[in-house]
Amino acid sequence: MKIQINTDNHITGREALVEQAEATVTSALGHLAEHVTRVEVHLSDENGKKTGGRDKRCMMEARLEGHQPIAVTDEADSLDEAIAGAAEKLKHSLDHTLSRLNDR
Repeated sequence: MKIQINTDNHITGREALVEQAEATVTSALGHLAEHVTRVEVHLSDENGKKTGGRDKRCMMEARLEGHQPIAVTDEADSLDEAIAGAAEKLKHSLDHTLSRLNDR
């Protein structure tokens, strides 16, 4: 499973953030690694330099072998919370999709 992290130009501390995002994705989706070929993580600060609640956004897209990509989004007060929320949503979505495929 390849993990690709993309950030907008308002995000600082990229190296530490990339390591943390990769660890969160690996932890949440590690049990699905044989089915997922790639996970793209897009991090953004919707308000830029302005302050405000729930302005950090994390969009994750997982690509399953032979199937359409699955994407989820989470917004939170911090990037850590947005990454964790999106990873959890993606885990549930992938578990659901794979269980439906296995039922066939």
